[in-house]
Amino acid sequence: MAQKKMVTAITSMNEDFAQWYTDIVKKAELVDYSSVRGCMILRPYGYAIWENIQKILDQRFKETGHENVGMPLFIPESLLQKEKDHVEGFAPEVAWVTMGGNEKLTDRLCVRPTSETLFCEHYAHIIHSYRDLPKLYNQWCSVVRWEKTTRPFLRTMEFWWQEGHTMHETAQEAIEETERMLNIYADVCENQLAIPVIKGKKTDKEKFAGAEATYTIEAMMHDGKALQSGTSHYFGDGFAKAFDIAFTGRDNTLQHPFQTSWGMSTRIIGAIIMTHGDDNGLVLPPAIAPIQVVIVPVAQHTEGVLDKAYELKERLQKLVRVKVDDTDNSPGWKFAEYEMKGVPLRLEIGPKDIEKGQCVIVRRDNREKYFVPLDQLEQKLPELMQAVHDGLYAKALQNRIEKTTAATNMEEMKAATDGKNGFVKAMWCGDLACEEKLKEECGISSRCMPFEQEHLSDTCVCCGKKAKAMVIWGKAY
Repeated sequence: MAQKKMVTAITSMNEDFAQWYTDIVKKAELVDYSSVRGCMILRPYGYAIWENIQKILDQRFKETGHENVGMPLFIPESLLQKEKDHVEGFAPEVAWVTMGGNEKLTDRLCVRPTSETLFCEHYAHIIHSYRDLPKLYNQWCSVVRWEKTTRPFLRTMEFWWQEGHTMHETAQEAIEETERMLNIYADVCENQLAIPVIKGKKTDKEKFAGAEATYTIEAMMHDGKALQSGTSHYFGDGFAKAFDIAFTGRDNTLQHPFQTSWGMSTRIIGAIIMTHGDDNGLVLPPAIAPIQVVIVPVAQHTEGVLDKAYELKERLQKLVRVKVDDTDNSPGWKFAEYEMKGVPLRLEIGPKDIEKGQCVIVRRDNREKYFVPLDQLEQKLPELMQAVHDGLYAKALQNRIEKTTAATNMEEMKAATDGKNGFVKAMWCGDLACEEKLKEECGISSRCMPFEQEHLSDTCVCCGKKAKAMVIWGKAY
């Protein structure tokens, strides 16, 4: 049988970052393009990564008392119109269903871009007393936003996500929930995905349509651009009033509950690719890698090699997600293939290794080789997986540090952003006019006002008036 060719080359990220990204997405078999413009087919390997992220998040949600529900795909136009700011914010991105069979619909149906209005309609039916609160609901689904320019994972017309929607008796409880969920996202990004994030609050210009406050985690990609990786919104009682959600309080008066919503989507897979990937392909954090250890038998035609490979698999599968590649491709082809797929650890076993009672383990992140006695595998593998995670995190953090600068006036801001990507820390007066001027003149947007504030100067970087907050600015996906 003819041997498959070695993994085809990937465009270098330094040569063309956008093409490098597309090459990886296609060649690592994460997605395929579909005949529907801007929609992607999530292939088994891409879906397996999403499933692993989903499992981690779902467990965290359930540990904090949340329950999963399922809401309709369609929202009647009349329902959507109830919250004016919300519908105006989403108007350009909404896909409409105008026909049902052969009949024209009297009330158009919107394909959900997000489900606040559906949850509110339901909550109005089921919340009557303070005893009914809090309501801590989450849904796993796909949503549709009619995007003009699309790229797999980063911006597609349909994408998969989770959306949490909760109702609370007091504003304080709702604000605490908003912050709790943001902290869960940050913790998962840093401790499972090895992506360092900055936690902060969005400016009014950048906040979610209809929200009183939007909190975000911002990550820096390898090329210095920002990626919003998860958001959590505090709505106050605005939606509750619009949808007539009321309950009898402890003092027997009629009150409106306070609401939150929060979400993380398949976009985070784009963040994993662009934070950790290299010119040989994907580099996956062990926590979400579909295959954590691949066993490659060397000289597998030699008696006993395949048996040993399967014996090791049997032993290790209690500990890690493990695969044996017993195809007749050459070891060199297999090495390139699993590097492309970002498998954290490669275990090589051949006749000489078996004689010595050892195997070779190679880390994907830095290619370091380890000769490990077979009887020590159970303790060595978790250590190495942790080392891969820590190595990825440290490298990403170093990238962010190197590509972050500070500016105290417009001249410095222009110098920091001229033809360069990266985060710029600068003080801001709080005026929309300055935010828009920075976008126009420097091509950057406010990413967030970090919770960890620094005092860089007394004055706004743009207008010189008294500063209200330090903002992280940057170009974003």
